[in-house]
Amino acid sequence: MPVLVVSGTGTEIGKTVVTAAVAAVAVAAGRSVAVLKPAQTGVAPGEPGDVFEVRRLAGEAVTGAELARFPEPLAPDTAARRAGMAPVHPEQIAEAAEKLATGHDLVLVEGAGGLLVRFDEEGATLADAARLLAAPVLVVTSAGLGTLNTTALTAEALRARGLGCLGVVVGSMPAEPDLAARCNLGDLPVVAGAPLVGVVPAGAGALAPADFRARATSWLAAELGGIRTAH
Repeated sequence: MPVLVVSGTGTEIGKTVVTAAVAAVAVAAGRSVAVLKPAQTGVAPGEPGDVFEVRRLAGEAVTGAELARFPEPLAPDTAARRAGMAPVHPEQIAEAAEKLATGHDLVLVEGAGGLLVRFDEEGATLADAARLLAAPVLVVTSAGLGTLNTTALTAEALRARGLGCLGVVVGSMPAEPDLAARCNLGDLPVVAGAPLVGVVPAGAGALAPADFRARATSWLAAELGGIRTAH
């Protein structure tokens, strides 16, 4: 698994923190890791973005790369067009990931929002980049009501494109989950047709980096190098 594409079922669901956790566990296992953010939106020049956050949490041993940065917090295609900047195309994403893979054991490609968010004027998406890379996709989803539908839709879109789903990770699990969140732990693998390979607690990104790295293995299942069991 030299390249793993990390996609969400939406925005603000913990995708960057999950990427950091996967990176931290891989680094702790002695693997060299790179994280690639094809399009960072909503961040001004010089401000820390998602790559910075992954490296802050997982450690500076992680190589970071960002292909483009657009100032407004919009879909990459819209943000590029409004800024009068060139968009990012899937071929560029694949080329950058393949180049990083020549020098790293694992390359994590973190998308922007959901799987089918548009990257360019032709309507290319993260799914197109994953297809070019022949890379599996890790789906990060939310814990509560509505997550079964968005996860099922994402899984269906992956299957329709012949893409493999490594598994599903809950990106932010409340400390005191309600009935829906508890039930969803069992239902998510069913609707996704893929295993639940991680549950990251809410607030994990606010932990001290050393604490984050020490705890990351307990959040992730064996498929991601962790020790978490099914329930």
